[in-house]
Amino acid sequence: MGLFSRSQTFEFKVSGMDCGGCERKVSSALTKIYGVKTVVASASEGTVIVKAKGLESSQIKDGIVGAGFTVE
Repeated sequence: MGLFSRSQTFEFKVSGMDCGGCERKVSSALTKIYGVKTVVASASEGTVIVKAKGLESSQIKDGIVGAGFTVE
């Protein structure tokens, strides 16, 4: 089994999300990244949980920041 053969789960504290539209914006941006399997963004919790395969956490952080939010 190779290094990137299994999915990993990443959890980020994210500020700036305050509604369902924000959750959808983050989810939409992240699902466009090759290797992202699932995204659960919660404005009420201020978290984004991503299941991905073959990605570094920095790539996912860049996607969140690119969507206009701050990773704490």
